[in-house]
Amino acid sequence: MQYSIAGEDLYRVGTAPPTHIVYSGRQSLAIARATGATRFTAQADCTRTDAAGTTTEHARFVQTELPDGSFEDRTDEDPDFLTVLNQPFAVSLDVTMVRDLRELRDPVPFAAASPVGGGDLRGTLRPGVDGILNGRRVVGVEFRADGFVNGPLTEQNAKITGRIHLDGTAYYDVVQAMLLALDARLTIDGVLTGEHLSAVPVHIVYYRSIKIV
Repeated sequence: MQYSIAGEDLYRVGTAPPTHIVYSGRQSLAIARATGATRFTAQADCTRTDAAGTTTEHARFVQTELPDGSFEDRTDEDPDFLTVLNQPFAVSLDVTMVRDLRELRDPVPFAAASPVGGGDLRGTLRPGVDGILNGRRVVGVEFRADGFVNGPLTEQNAKITGRIHLDGTAYYDVVQAMLLALDARLTIDGVLTGEHLSAVPVHIVYYRSIKIV
């Protein structure tokens, strides 16, 4: 399966000028089924553009779906959350769950681990807009969640404490139960502390749009 990827990062730390990063590219998803487990391998190639110019970024993520329906991360070489496997929603659902999404009429609660700074996210799933995507029937589900962060910031020697908000929409194939598209925005407002930092205010936004092509 082939997906497009687009994204933006915004970092505003203290009184320094904000940092803006834009991502654009493609990725492939390979699926290998064996007795008792399914192995997913996503590989992305993107351009990364910021104030310093444009570079090429490669990401790889390997995940295994176990017989009980849970997912286990095997390889995470995706620090910027570019692959379809490193997102708030599972890449594959079972038939029963897809049916439940199609019958969703009212908000239902859900919880997930925060991808940044530790902590948990709690919110609701709401019915989205169903339709056709690249010739496939899809069911849409909207998600909104809030929580607290209190832990290390990815790839930086600093700790972030504050609030986190997640919102977006996921679209699943109603037949194959695969994630075909996702728009997700993660917003963090808090303070950074560290060896050379003392309660510096920070505002971070991660936006990712992934769609099958």
